Amino acid sequence: MGIRINNTLSRRTEELEPREPGKIGMYVCGPTVYNYVHIGNARTLLWFDFIRRYLIYRGYDVNYVTNYTDVDDKIIERAKLEKVSPDAVALKYTTAFEADMRALGVQPPDLISKATDHIKDMVDAIEGLIEKGAAYATGGDVFFSIDSFEGYGKLSHRSLDDLNAGEERVEAHEGKRHPLDFALWKSAKEGEPAWPSPWGPGRPGWHIECSVMSTKYLGMGFDIHGGGSDLTFPHHENEIAQAEALAGSEPFVRVWMHAGMVQMDSTKMSKSLGNVVLAKDSIERFGGEQVRYWALMSSYSSQPAFSEDSLGDAAAAYDRWKTFDHAVRHAIGDAPPAPSRVRRDIESLKPTGPDGYIARFMEAMDDDFNSAGAFSVVHDLVSEGNRLLAKIGDDDVADDLRAHAQVFAELMEVLDFDFDDESAGSELVSDLVQLLIDLREEARAERAFERADAIRKRLSTMGVVLEDTPSGTRWKVEGPSRGAPTDS
Repeated sequence: MGIRINNTLSRRTEELEPREPGKIGMYVCGPTVYNYVHIGNARTLLWFDFIRRYLIYRGYDVNYVTNYTDVDDKIIERAKLEKVSPDAVALKYTTAFEADMRALGVQPPDLISKATDHIKDMVDAIEGLIEKGAAYATGGDVFFSIDSFEGYGKLSHRSLDDLNAGEERVEAHEGKRHPLDFALWKSAKEGEPAWPSPWGPGRPGWHIECSVMSTKYLGMGFDIHGGGSDLTFPHHENEIAQAEALAGSEPFVRVWMHAGMVQMDSTKMSKSLGNVVLAKDSIERFGGEQVRYWALMSSYSSQPAFSEDSLGDAAAAYDRWKTFDHAVRHAIGDAPPAPSRVRRDIESLKPTGPDGYIARFMEAMDDDFNSAGAFSVVHDLVSEGNRLLAKIGDDDVADDLRAHAQVFAELMEVLDFDFDDESAGSELVSDLVQLLIDLREEARAERAFERADAIRKRLSTMGVVLEDTPSGTRWKVEGPSRGAPTDS
């Protein structure tokens, strides 16, 4: 069996069958750049980057597209509050967002499309919808007519009778023919950014941008569309209606995936509720790699609780992996073997030995990207590796340990955890710490225990913690950040 995904549209777990064999087109809704991104939004985008990484690991050629909403009511309001232009707001928070993503190890998408770069494309699409009778203009605004689209509600699995204009994010407007009709084009108010159109100066509505940009770069019927579960209705529902009404065909997307919402005190984290924790603050407090571990350790569709305790537990678990990585380097005497970059065929992997960990990891991830199961496999691998470390002097143990280290390195590359940091993990700092450890060993051999203890205490004040083991002294730096001091 191949990769199986829970499709929001069908409410079934389906085997991934790409439109074009071996290739995946994936679009994920990006941020509206009017504020710093909170940890819930960051987790969603981190997860879809990880899904992209895993698909590549499994041999797919992935074209990953996302967007920036850089013109929106929220951006305009933020500009008024900060007394700057909307462009300045968009630039400020785009830059901050990209810094947060780098700190979390999120790779740039293959393409980032900005709403303001695609105004003409959106105007053309709106004109096409009006010509097809799926949209109408009123007083400089243009609305999509949901009555014109028979399948409206098929993603959120709600009928029109179930939907209510007073709920969700549905705007009231006296020119609407139906309360749930949504804006495709908004007439400009004085002082707001505006572009010319057949209906007068204005700007596009929020929903039209994603359906236009995703189909422009991926075409109709692309493979995966992702986002947070809070976007299922109305945003993604409206994307389907616009795209399929304009194309006159379906499907707009083959598989819909929705990430669960991070919970704060049993309530979803949301800027509108004011219960947010910013990603940048979490990164500063715990470190990018530790936050990444917390975000990925529970599967994408889960609704993890955010707390100091949960981040602390994740940081401690991450440190166990980091300590193992550097203990292996110390025991082997050089860098462990590079991870294999051969395309893995799960059917050809041995069920036991080091290959067995890869097979179990893939089995978990192939099951709707079950990271909880995948992380459990890595913990088992580390436990076995630590058992081998304790026997490093025995015959043939070094070869077995090296094989386990190679598998560990391969899985860390898939998960994108990098224990080779540029600061305290640099060769110079490692050599200096090792020199002090050697001096301590000499002092202990001479029974100069006060001098040995003084060296340990001096290292401790610098954040370097020593651990004496049967295979030698290990060290680690107690410091939080991606690219910050690590174990050795």
